[in-house]
Amino acid sequence: MRILTGAQMREAERRAIAELGISSAVLMENAGREVVAAMEEQLPTTLVGRRITVVCGKGNNGGDGFVVARMLAERGGRVTVCVAAPRDEVSGDARAFLTALDGSDVAVVDAPTLDAWEASRSRLLGCDLLVDALFGAGVTRPLEGYPRAMVEDLNLSGVPIVAIDLPSGLSADEGVPFGEAIEATLTVALGAVKVALLVPPAAAHAGDLMVADIGIPDAVLEALDGPECAAITQEWAASQISPRPDEVHKGDYGRVLVVGGAVGTTGAAVLAAMGALRSGAGLVTVGIPRVCQGGVAAHVPDYMTLGLADTEAGTVHPAAAQAVASTRADVIALGPGLGQSADVSAFVEQVLEVTDVPLVLDADGLNALGDGWLRRPVSRPLVITPHPGEMARLIGASVEDVQADRLGVARRLAADAGIFVVLKGARTVVATPYGRVWINVTGNPGMATGGTGDVLTGVIAAWIAQTGDLETACALGVYLHGAAGDLAADEQGEVGMIASDLLLALGPAAVGLTLASEPER
Repeated sequence: MRILTGAQMREAERRAIAELGISSAVLMENAGREVVAAMEEQLPTTLVGRRITVVCGKGNNGGDGFVVARMLAERGGRVTVCVAAPRDEVSGDARAFLTALDGSDVAVVDAPTLDAWEASRSRLLGCDLLVDALFGAGVTRPLEGYPRAMVEDLNLSGVPIVAIDLPSGLSADEGVPFGEAIEATLTVALGAVKVALLVPPAAAHAGDLMVADIGIPDAVLEALDGPECAAITQEWAASQISPRPDEVHKGDYGRVLVVGGAVGTTGAAVLAAMGALRSGAGLVTVGIPRVCQGGVAAHVPDYMTLGLADTEAGTVHPAAAQAVASTRADVIALGPGLGQSADVSAFVEQVLEVTDVPLVLDADGLNALGDGWLRRPVSRPLVITPHPGEMARLIGASVEDVQADRLGVARRLAADAGIFVVLKGARTVVATPYGRVWINVTGNPGMATGGTGDVLTGVIAAWIAQTGDLETACALGVYLHGAAGDLAADEQGEVGMIASDLLLALGPAAVGLTLASEPER
């Protein structure tokens, strides 16, 4: 599902009107109808007899609100419209739909100023449901004065709010709110989801999210120029997993080599290896310092182990890079639990020089490298999976800078370095070397516990081994990893779940996708 910027959505509407002959009035009528349909589907009580206030601005979002008000009244709602602008500033189709309310069952209250709003505030907020049709995607700077005061009052009312297209006060393109913004119970995105609705912390303002088809063909949306961004949906993920044929063997599903671990941190390598096994890899080997090999081999019988030359400190020795290069593998997952030392850094540098298979670099694998390594030519397909702190170090910025522009940071690093970037965190971002960005929609706060990132490393490596396609593997891997986290949270609760709970849920998460992709009988 493609995610659009505000400019891209405006261009889609322009093309629909100019090239397809769909009038703007029809788009507005469609938007109103679909918003009301979403309300009927999502809200827990009937709209019949409910006191509903629709707060409308002077632009197209306000026009959508006028249509919603009319249709809610037709369905038995007791509807009041607040026009939060001088009537003579409402123009075009919005003006026509406002005029159409004259003589209807909709009460219209003019509140063009803060004083007028305050005089009617108690009446307007004494309702069961609010509809936000103030600005939608039309905000480019923080709200001030009257609009800010109105949004504050709406948020303080305690009344559920349905936002049309975008909670007023958010920028369509920014993950961080400018300032005061509507805190919606439900947001109905018109035509397509906008970036802010999926990127924290702005996404928290959206509440439940639905997408309304307002009549712009998918072909128009997909053909838009500019940044390409997509949500990793269940439908897409399900389309990437095919039933396994009867005549197969383990070699058909790839060989994963996980290289990690040190004295005291072998669990990270085990979690990555089990993540790969539970994600369908045919053969998994754990490359581990020899001093740790016995314990790791005894822990689980399902993978093989490779003892690597080690140091007195119990970490891998730089000389072990050649053993890694000579081990048969379709992909190497490098980093979980390796530790941080000069020897580890030298080992990782050597592995990068002597191997040519796809590499998933995570955790201490990233920490082992100096800041300049990303400026070297990439000699193999490479995936890095930093959390925000690691990303901040890689690009020489603060964690706050990374979190304020997660999509932009990941996209720029992927393009500049020619690699795939999986920026972990709430709504994990996958960025490709050619500019496409994916946003994951699965996962929960219970996954903020040690080891879940190691599991993800193994999951991505397994799907690289099976598909040979790094973009598909990264996007599918983060989706399934988050879906497994959601299943684990259902079983254990977000507080009690641990990384190994995800391992047991990875299979059911994949089964859920295959069931979702089966046609109804």
